[in-house]
Amino acid sequence: MAHYIVRATPKMEKLAELRERLDREEFRDMNPFGRALTQSLENARFDPETEEAVWEEEDYCSPPLAMERDAVLEEYFEKLLVEEVRSGKGWERIDDLPSLWESSLALG
Repeated sequence: MAHYIVRATPKMEKLAELRERLDREEFRDMNPFGRALTQSLENARFDPETEEAVWEEEDYCSPPLAMERDAVLEEYFEKLLVEEVRSGKGWERIDDLPSLWESSLALG
C-alpha cells in the first residue's frame, strides 16, 4: 500500500454536489477504495495560493488512484497530481491549510 498527497483543481460548480454525496456516504461502500476516499475527501484542504484541493490518500493501484479517478475524482476535479509520501506525512504538510469545505472560495 502506498500513500499519496493529491493536488487537484476542483470543478467549483460541482463541489456542492460532492459535499452532498459525501454527507450521504455514497462512496463509502465502493470496493476496495470507498472508505479511504471518503475519509480523504471529507478532510481535504484548500490551498488558496494555487486554488487546489489537497489531501492524502492511501492507494493500491498502478497508476495511482486509477479506480478512484474513474469512479469519482474526474467528475469533481481536474489536473490531479500525486506525490508518494509516508503515511500521515501528507496530512502533516497540509495541516495549516483551511478545510476545502470551509473555504469561502470553495463554497462559492
